[in-house]
Amino acid sequence: MGKAELEECSLSLDEKLVRFMDQLELLEEKRASLNSLIEQGWFSISKARYSMGNKQVSALQYASEIEPLVCVHARTLDNGEVDFCTERVKQLCRNEPGKNAIEDIGPQEEGVRRRIKPKKDIAEKEASEEASGEDAAEVTPVRKSDHNPQQDPLKWFGILLPQSLKQAQSSFKQVIELSAEIATLQSAVLSTRQELKHSMKHKLILQEAQSDKEED
Repeated sequence: MGKAELEECSLSLDEKLVRFMDQLELLEEKRASLNSLIEQGWFSISKARYSMGNKQVSALQYASEIEPLVCVHARTLDNGEVDFCTERVKQLCRNEPGKNAIEDIGPQEEGVRRRIKPKKDIAEKEASEEASGEDAAEVTPVRKSDHNPQQDPLKWFGILLPQSLKQAQSSFKQVIELSAEIATLQSAVLSTRQELKHSMKHKLILQEAQSDKEED
């Protein structure tokens, strides 16, 4: 019984070790792909800045209100590993939720519109002073246009954009998805390593017990 249990434990340990090595190899490949995509994205941005100008591709073009277009969800599995996944938020316009909604291009700013009434004479001016409180209530801040913070970030930089800027956006989109995959894989690697430690300890205990039996 002791030898059979020891052999079974050894086989289980070998399977976990092989799985651990496969996970490490896959993790190294994904990290290399991640670094390559990041370098490619920044290189594309550099080319876009060269063709459009540094001031045309900078933080100055960011919208006044920014909302994320990608959400990251994390859930804990039964084996203790953490699974990360990305979900893209649907872009909706606040003005008209229909298909014919027009999306504003470029960063939007808030403005103040003041209603000015012409004054004909002094008498009307004195009479209007009584209703000054009501007129003051009419001066309210309004938006220049109903801004959609979930618009495509590429449109912050204009309409006719170089292909390099679109390539940069595509690269960084892949980076987001790949980052979630790497985080999931790292969690799996840590979990497998803990299993290896417990299996090795269990095997050592069985080996000591087996050696004691043989001595007796």
